[in-house]
Amino acid sequence: FSFSGLLFHWFTPSGHDCGINLFFIVFTLILVFVFAIVALHPKINGSLLPASVIALYCTYLCYSGLSSEPRDYECNGLHNHSKAVSTGSLSLGLLTTILSVVYSAVRAGSSATVLSAPDSPRAGADKPLLPFSKADEEAEKKDVPRPVTYSYSFFHLIFSLASMYSAMLLTGWSTSVGESGKLVDVGWPSVWVRIATQWATAGLYIWSLVAPLLFPDREF
Repeated sequence: FSFSGLLFHWFTPSGHDCGINLFFIVFTLILVFVFAIVALHPKINGSLLPASVIALYCTYLCYSGLSSEPRDYECNGLHNHSKAVSTGSLSLGLLTTILSVVYSAVRAGSSATVLSAPDSPRAGADKPLLPFSKADEEAEKKDVPRPVTYSYSFFHLIFSLASMYSAMLLTGWSTSVGESGKLVDVGWPSVWVRIATQWATAGLYIWSLVAPLLFPDREF
């Protein structure tokens, strides 16, 4: 809430019509309340800690989007610190991208515990030729490792999206008009990308909480 108060102070100056900025900030506050209500619902085994982390990240995305507005926009209260904000946003964006790619790679690698197909020669390498008894045979069937589905397309998709995001981040989303062209990651395309990312993050988090309640027969 303190962060949201700073957003109101910086990006909704008095005497100016800043409806779009007001909408972004108010919608972010609504998302924070929705996260708390959904997480504390009796039928949802949620927690306030993940909800708080997601709420803080969504608030940061709102700030990042508003700070990426053109410097000549009257509702951007950070126009006097344009270079510092642009450099900080670029550095943090690249760091977040690198950490996301590393996390995706590590998780994908750790989940692929068995890459061999069930009918491959190596899949039955550890299986004894003659089981000693029926009990041993049944116990062995229970202990046979099952291959984990590993999606190479998803792995490469993450790298492709990260590469494209880094390229657009370094080129300022191909915006080179006026003063904003001298700054990295400044312009209305960057604003809407950040806001869309916030909405997508909020939607995925809410869906992760609500989906098990709506589809109890499925595993999530």
